[in-house]
Amino acid sequence: MRLRRDVFQAIADPTRRAILLLVASQGMTAGAIASNFDSARPTVSKHLQILTECELLEQHQNGREIYYRLNPGKMKAIADFIEPFRNMWDDRFNKLESIMKDYKNT
Repeated sequence: MRLRRDVFQAIADPTRRAILLLVASQGMTAGAIASNFDSARPTVSKHLQILTECELLEQHQNGREIYYRLNPGKMKAIADFIEPFRNMWDDRFNKLESIMKDYKNT
């Protein structure tokens, strides 16, 4: 049975977010990624598996090594989903700031 993973569940974990930050600028092998964490290597491998299943990471083989890279298309889809909420809160904070300025001037 294949478990279907949700991208937002995947990025809810702080270790997986840290992995995404690590590979954002360059591809890295599982060993190189694991060396940045105190966790056991199989634990990091499980995180990589989840991020790959959610298509947040892509795997590219170079010789015997598998490199993990950020999938910018999937990250853009997340950003696009969040954008309306960001706009809503920006509007609310701007209105609050305006109210506070008016209150301060009275």
